[in-house]
Amino acid sequence: MKRTYKTFLWSGFLFLILGMSLVSCEDYLDKEPNSTVSGEDAFKNFMNFQGYIEEIYNCIPDKEKCNWCPSWNWGDDEIFNPEADSRMTHQADLGNFRAWQTTGNWLFKSGSSSTSTNKFDHSLWPHAWYCISKTNEGLANLDKLTTATQEEKDLIEGQLYFFRAWWHFELMAYFGGLPYVDQILDATGSLTLPRLSYQECADKAAADFRKAADLLPVDWDNTNVGKNTVGKNQLRINKIMALGYLGKNYLWAGSPLMKNGPQTGGTQTYNYDQEYCKKAAEAFGELLSLIEAGSTQYALAEFNYKNIYDHERAAGAKSSFSDIFYTTRQNWLMPGSVEAIFRGPSPDANGSNWNTSKVFGPKVANLVSHDNVIHQPTANYVNLYGMANGLPLDDPNSGFDPNYPFKDRDPRFYHDIVFDGFKYVNSAMPADMEYLRYCSLYTGGAMRPVANASRTGYFIQKLVPHTCNEYDRTYDWGGNLHCYLPYMRLADIYLMYAEACAAFGGATAKSSNFSKTAKEAINTLRDRVGAGHVAESYAADSRKFIDEIRRERAVELSFEGFRFNDLQRWLLLTEYPYTTKTSQEFNRVESLDFFKNNDPKDARVSNFREEVILTRVLGTKHYWFPLPDDDVYLYPEFGQNPGW
Repeated sequence: MKRTYKTFLWSGFLFLILGMSLVSCEDYLDKEPNSTVSGEDAFKNFMNFQGYIEEIYNCIPDKEKCNWCPSWNWGDDEIFNPEADSRMTHQADLGNFRAWQTTGNWLFKSGSSSTSTNKFDHSLWPHAWYCISKTNEGLANLDKLTTATQEEKDLIEGQLYFFRAWWHFELMAYFGGLPYVDQILDATGSLTLPRLSYQECADKAAADFRKAADLLPVDWDNTNVGKNTVGKNQLRINKIMALGYLGKNYLWAGSPLMKNGPQTGGTQTYNYDQEYCKKAAEAFGELLSLIEAGSTQYALAEFNYKNIYDHERAAGAKSSFSDIFYTTRQNWLMPGSVEAIFRGPSPDANGSNWNTSKVFGPKVANLVSHDNVIHQPTANYVNLYGMANGLPLDDPNSGFDPNYPFKDRDPRFYHDIVFDGFKYVNSAMPADMEYLRYCSLYTGGAMRPVANASRTGYFIQKLVPHTCNEYDRTYDWGGNLHCYLPYMRLADIYLMYAEACAAFGGATAKSSNFSKTAKEAINTLRDRVGAGHVAESYAADSRKFIDEIRRERAVELSFEGFRFNDLQRWLLLTEYPYTTKTSQEFNRVESLDFFKNNDPKDARVSNFREEVILTRVLGTKHYWFPLPDDDVYLYPEFGQNPGW
C-alpha cells in the first residue's frame, strides 16, 4: 500500500472505511498462507483475524536498517563525519528538527508500504496512523469472531489494545500530546479531534496497555494457539511487553518535561509528577516480580567474556550481552538473546552487511568499506563510563588518573568503546597496512582524520563488532552477521523502575509489589557486569542519586536510541554540558611494541584533555519535533507545536 506523503494522516485515519484491501505481511510471524484475506473475511475466525494483525507487526520500523546510513542517536551521544552533515544527527545539532521529514530516518521515509518486507519501506509517522486505524477497525469487529475460543479472543483483543497504545506512545515521545484516536472515524465527516495534553494522551494509552496486559499471556508458547508455532513466538505481543510499556508510558508522563512544560534553565529537572511515577513503579514492579520469580522467558543476558575486546564469551556462558545487539555465525539468528522484550521484524538479516556493519569503523585506506559516514561516540558521552569501582570519573575518590585514562574503567567501557591501542584487526594484513592493526587514536594519529576516521578519539563497537573490516571480514556472507536494536529490553525495565521509585522516594523507595529498592535495582545491573555498587554518598542525596541513575542509564543503554528522549523529558536538552560535543586529545607515550605485548587499557598518555567540537544552540521549541505542515493544515484542531 503506497500513497503520497500529503495524505498519510487523513488516509491513515480513514483507510478502512474507504475500502482498502486487508493484506498481511508475507514473512513476518509464522502464519498459515490462507490468512491473507479480503475485508469481508478478515474477522470471521482466529486465523484470519491474526492474519489481519500481522500487517501491524510488519510496520514496526527497523531503526538501524531503514536506510543505507541511518541515524537514530540525536542527543549528546554521537557525532558523524562531515560527509554525513545531511543526516539527522547533524541536523539536530544545528537545531533543524524539521529535517526528520527529509533525512531518510526511521521516523519518516517516503514510499512507506505496510505490506513490504523491504527494511527501507517502514517508518513511524505514516505507519502509526495507518496501524492505529487498523486497531480501531479490529476492535470494532471483535463481535464477528464468533467461532473462536476465549483464549483466541483474548489474544486478538490484547494485541489490538497494545498496538493502539504503542503507536500513539511512539508518536507522543517526539511530538507531544496528539489526538488519541480510539474510534472509527466517519469518512464522510470532517476531522475535529483535538490535540490532547501529553498526560491526557498517556492516560488513554495506559488504559489500553493495562487491558492488553490483563488479556495476554506471558509466553505464547504456553497457550493452545502458540503450541502450533512453539519456539517461534518471541516477537508476539505478550503480558511482559504490555506491562513494560504501561510503566514506561507512566514514567514518561511523570517526567519533568511532561509535568512542567518546555523551558530552559534546567531548574525543574528533578521535579517529577510523583503520582505518575508511583503508577510506573507499580507496573514495573509487577513485571520484575514475574521475572525474578522465574515465571517468564526473559532474563538479563550474561556479561561474561574470555576476551572482552573481541566479544568472545567465556566457556560455560549460556547467553551473551553482545547477542542482544548482533549475532555472528549463528545462522542469522535474530539478536536479542534472553533480554530483548520488544522487537519488530527483521526479515532481511543479510541487510546488516550492506549498511549497518559499515558505519561504525575507520575508513582510512579502506580499512572498513563504504562511504565516509561513521557513527562516533562523543568524548563527553564516553566520560559517563565511570570506574570499575562504580564511581563517576569526576568523583575525587574514583581513582581516575588522566595519565592512565583507560585503566580500571567500568567493564562496559571495554565492551562498547574502541580506544587508543585497541587491536582492531585480528587477521593477516599486507605489510604496508600493518600501521592500522592497532588503533592510533591519539591526537594526530592515523585514525584521527576528521574526513574518514574519528573526530573524537573513539569508535563504537557495542552494536557492530570491530571485526567488520576488510581483513577480518565479519560483514561477509560467511559471518552470518545480523544486527537489530530492540525497542525495549530487561535492563531498561530495571533502570526505569529505579528512576520511578527515586522520583517519589529516593534510593530506598520501592513499589508495593516488588522487593527491590531503587538502589538495589541499579546494583542488579552493576552486578551483572562486575562494576561497583552505587556509593552511599550518592544514595543518601535524592538529587545525586537521580543523577547516578541517569548516568547508569546513559552507560547501559548507550547508542541504542534513547538518549535524545531522555535529555528531552528531563528538561536537559537545552542545558550545558548536554549541548556540547567534544573530542579527546592526548599524546601517546608508549611505543607500538607496548600494544603488541600489553593490554591497551594499561597504556600511559600525556596532555590528556578535552576539546569542544561544537555547541548546540537549542530553545524551548526544540523539546518537541515540528509536525508536518501539510498535516497541520488538514483541520484547525490539529495545531502545530509551539515555535514551529
